[in-house]
Amino acid sequence: MASPTPLNGPDDRFYYFAYGSCMCPVDLKRSLGESTHAYVIGPATLDGYRLGFFRRSRLRNCGVLDVVPDPDFTVQGVLYHLPWRLSPALDLREEGYCHEMVTVTANGQPYAQTRTYSVISKTHEEIAPNEWYSSVVMRGAATCGLPEQYCWELFHHIHSLQRRQAPEPLRRTA
Repeated sequence: MASPTPLNGPDDRFYYFAYGSCMCPVDLKRSLGESTHAYVIGPATLDGYRLGFFRRSRLRNCGVLDVVPDPDFTVQGVLYHLPWRLSPALDLREEGYCHEMVTVTANGQPYAQTRTYSVISKTHEEIAPNEWYSSVVMRGAATCGLPEQYCWELFHHIHSLQRRQAPEPLRRTA
């Protein structure tokens, strides 16, 4: 199914499902150049996918989030209803990702033909995020009201990756 085409009117918008740092409207504003709080619909669920840190961002020098098809999982995120004029800036922010059209559920209602982004060249193993990226993701999840249990699971997953990939401390010799 083709993605919706903008009609070039001032009220033309598209649905966007954010699951990583873009969940944070403050961080998204940094890239899009305007406040995005007014465009937040709220928490949303993407069925049949799971999260993973399957991309190393050169800009952030750490692992960043991706969604991977998996029928046994769901991903929580934030649904936005963005003006089409913000689409080029969002695409620029999501360099290394491609559009994927999905159906998400928010407030008990399905939203078909919702744009999300998935990593083009995935790594074989997850790469730990740094503290800055982790805090932006967690701030977005909490600010936009994702379920508390999901936030804790995400926090523990991030922490386990960071602990696993932390360099071994030097041992003192006597």
